[in-house]
Amino acid sequence: MNRTNDLTQGVIWKKLISYFLPIAAGTLFQQLYNAIDAIIVGKFVGTGALAAVGGSPAMVANLLLGFFVALCGGAEVVISQHFGAKDRKRVDLEIHTSVTFCFFVGLILSAVVITFSPQILTFLKTPADTMADSVLYTRIYFSGSIFMLLFNMGSGILRAMGDSKRPFYYLTVSCVCNIILDIYFVVGLHMGVAGVAWATVAAQGISAVLVLIDLCRNKEYPLRPRKLGIKWDVLASMMRIGVPSGIQSAMYGLSGTILQTGVNTLGTVVVASWAMSGKLDGVYWAVSSAFGTAVMNFVGQNYGARNTERIRRCVKTATKLFAAITAVISGMLLLLAKPALTLFSDDPAVIETTWQIIVYLVPFYMLWTVIEVFSGVLRGVGDAVKPAVIVALGVCAFRVIWVATAFALKKTLFVICICYPISWFITGAALLFYYFKGSKFSKKHSLDS
Repeated sequence: MNRTNDLTQGVIWKKLISYFLPIAAGTLFQQLYNAIDAIIVGKFVGTGALAAVGGSPAMVANLLLGFFVALCGGAEVVISQHFGAKDRKRVDLEIHTSVTFCFFVGLILSAVVITFSPQILTFLKTPADTMADSVLYTRIYFSGSIFMLLFNMGSGILRAMGDSKRPFYYLTVSCVCNIILDIYFVVGLHMGVAGVAWATVAAQGISAVLVLIDLCRNKEYPLRPRKLGIKWDVLASMMRIGVPSGIQSAMYGLSGTILQTGVNTLGTVVVASWAMSGKLDGVYWAVSSAFGTAVMNFVGQNYGARNTERIRRCVKTATKLFAAITAVISGMLLLLAKPALTLFSDDPAVIETTWQIIVYLVPFYMLWTVIEVFSGVLRGVGDAVKPAVIVALGVCAFRVIWVATAFALKKTLFVICICYPISWFITGAALLFYYFKGSKFSKKHSLDS
């Protein structure tokens, strides 16, 4: 069976949508799991547990796992480029190097976080009434780092070769298992936050095994245990793209972590509301990430094949498509979010505060479309450093400065929220300027160079 998909041929909008939809479906299904997870915790354990799971531990996961997943994303770009160029030998080396790299990184990450999680969570000013549960959840959750990284890397390899369906299948199995185990551990065995964490680790282990088996059975580019190892020149080419992306992701996580420290000072109700709002608007961010991945790999394959004009047409098509998607999701969130909040919590204060957060952020999502599409395009052609710097300064550094200045002067929920749309506007404008004036797409540069 052919498990690859040539994105260098065919009608652009049809190819882009057919490739994007399974990625989006997978991320949305994962968000559905996250929502159910929050419902189980909020209903059967309580507001404190919801804050413990979705507060500082979530920030730590976004920071550390986000960094390494983005780092490994450099492999996805170079594999898509060499797949588009039909360089079979290079693709084979990249697959084996990336899987080996993820294995060792996962082991190291688990050891570090399990050892230092109390210190990390204390630094984040985690509320005292949730500290014990937060430490327990973080340690268990990160014990499965190797599974999370291997699944993400394996899925990235398949997507780079144009197969977005199988990663969706495996993610769906993982989420279903996670939900079943959540109910069993939390509702049945009354394990609290430990049950939520162990359910996640077990489900991630299942998904990692499934994707690795798929790679081993792939007839065109099979993963062979005897070939596992790191080719340092291959790893270096991945890191040239992966490191800037990883730093960018880490900056997102770091700025989010610093914002979380500000949120933590507003009390447990706000912390729980902040976590709950993430479960709802996470729908948009999941779709956004999926679209950015689709654009990146679409452009990557065409860049490898040197289809310059097809890339330029993809940029225009992708921008229109994602703007339409953003408008639909934003409208649905504003229409349905408030009724849906009662599913997560019975606490009126938490429900009202969460709704305020949604109102402050959702109407401005259209500003994000520029960042997602153009970042994906630039990563696809291997232009990673300058866009990462732009995003790091415009989004991350700006938010850190905002917390240290505006929020320090007036500690309110509105002040902490409004820094998001402001940072999106600044970053989107800077990214567009770079795309047209300084990147490979500007008149003074050539995509073929």
